[in-house]
Amino acid sequence: MLSTFDKAALQQQLSKPFNLSDEAITFYRTNGYVKLKNVLSPEVLQYYGEIITEQVIRLNTLTKPMEERTTYERAFLQIMNLWREDDLVREFVFSPRLARIAAELMGVSGVRLYHDQALYKEPSGGFTPWHADQFYWPLASPHTVTVWIPLQETPMEMGPLAFAEGSQQVEIGRELEISDESEKLLAAELARLNFRVNDTPFDLGEVSYHAGWTFHRAGPNTSNAPRKVMTMIYMDKDQTITAPKNSYQQADWQKWLDSFPIGGKPESELNPVLF
Repeated sequence: MLSTFDKAALQQQLSKPFNLSDEAITFYRTNGYVKLKNVLSPEVLQYYGEIITEQVIRLNTLTKPMEERTTYERAFLQIMNLWREDDLVREFVFSPRLARIAAELMGVSGVRLYHDQALYKEPSGGFTPWHADQFYWPLASPHTVTVWIPLQETPMEMGPLAFAEGSQQVEIGRELEISDESEKLLAAELARLNFRVNDTPFDLGEVSYHAGWTFHRAGPNTSNAPRKVMTMIYMDKDQTITAPKNSYQQADWQKWLDSFPIGGKPESELNPVLF
C-alpha cells in the first residue's frame, strides 16, 4: 500500500527549480560528475520509491540463483522505461527539477529523455565493473548525462556509485562493455594515469549526475537490504543519432530511439523533451 502524502506538494517538489551553484556546474564540467545533496525530499523518495519498487517486482524476469548469474547479472536487476508502465512513475521520470539540473550542468538549452532504468542491487549482489555508459549509445555529442537517485540512504556496504574524476576527457577503454575485462583493464589504466576515485556514501536525498563518457563503478551490496536506485538518462535536445558502432548501439537505436533516421535528431515519442 502506498504511503499517504500531500500529492500536490510532492508534484510541486518535482517541478520546483533546484538552486544549482556555479561551483557545482564547474565541478561537473571539470570532473565529469557531481554529487548534490538535498535534491529530493524523503517524502518524494518514499512515495515514488514504493511505486517504482512495485513495478520492478512486477516486471523483473531475472530469477535464477546468484551463483548462476554472469558478472553483469549479479550487479543489479535492471528494468528500463518504467515511465511507459505507470503514470505515477512517469511523474517522477518527467520531473522538470531533475531535467533542468541536467541541462544546466551540460550548458544546453534543453534535454530529452534517452530512457530511464531502475537498478536494484540485491543483498549479496556483486560489484558493478568499471565502464562508461556512452559505449552503448549511438549518439554523436558527449552532451549526455545520467542522474543516479538512491531511494534510500546508501552507505558503503550497499555499493554506492564511484567515479574516476576527469575520466570523461580521455578515450581509454571506450570500446569496452561492462564485464570482468572492463573492470580489470580500466582499474589498472585509471590507476596508472593517477585518476582520483570518489567512492563515498550517499545521504538520503543526495543524487549524482555523471557524463556519458565518465568511468564509474560500484561495489557489492554486502548489506541485508536491497540497494534501490532509479536513474534517468538525458541528452541534449539537439543531439544527433549516429550510425551504430557495435551490436549494443544497434539494439539501442532500435529500442530506445525507435530507429529514427541516422544523422537526425532523436525526436521519437520515446524521447520527449523534459526541459
